Amino acid sequence: MIKAIIVDDEPRNNTILRKMLEGFCPDVTVVADATKAADVKQLLQTTDIDLLFLDIEMPGQNAFSLLDEIMPVKFNIIFVTAFDNYATKAFRYNAIDYLLKPVNIDELQLAIKKVSQTPDLDTINHQLQSLIQQLSRQQNPGKLVLQTQEGMFFFNYEEIVLCAAEGSYTRFDLLNGKSILVSGNLKKFEAMLPSAVFIRIHDSFLVNSTHIRKYNNGKGGYVELSNGKTAEVSVRRKSDFLSRFRI
Repeated sequence: MIKAIIVDDEPRNNTILRKMLEGFCPDVTVVADATKAADVKQLLQTTDIDLLFLDIEMPGQNAFSLLDEIMPVKFNIIFVTAFDNYATKAFRYNAIDYLLKPVNIDELQLAIKKVSQTPDLDTINHQLQSLIQQLSRQQNPGKLVLQTQEGMFFFNYEEIVLCAAEGSYTRFDLLNGKSILVSGNLKKFEAMLPSAVFIRIHDSFLVNSTHIRKYNNGKGGYVELSNGKTAEVSVRRKSDFLSRFRI
């Protein structure tokens, strides 16, 4: 049995969705509902659930701001929204589902079916981080939003000098000399950053081309960056790298 909480700022919507679940999704039991983000946080402290139906737009705090406060989550999430502008490719990059209001019964049943096929909780949290970052990037096209246990950090592209792979994490070296380590492999962040500015020069390095100060010849060679660091250019990426500068 899937234990669920429904969150919508309109009580009537909570009632409608609850009745739809009772009538057409017998595997789901609604254990509570809420109309405010503050109530959700309180409920989650005392209630173990498998699924959260979460309205995106709520007074005072939207769904993504709420999730930023409560992550990592221990349950699946189905977003519910009346606004089609949220149905962007950012959602399609993740297994997490969403429903448009008024909720269609067939789409609801399909979403519930997907819940049982959803990956482990680590994957869900990574997907949520990616989703939040994708949406934030759409709203802030000149910024990258990085999620850590401390919170969300917003960086202008020009502040990022080098991105370095560290296993399943990525280290961001910044213009001010500081570094930040973020969960997610380098390929994930390469897809999020503009390819016109950031160049993959090695399996382990993605550099901001505006911060390259010198290229040193060699089998693959290496670049010197504005923060004083160097990064190797791999042999197989050397040609592509040099072609960016018409060399």
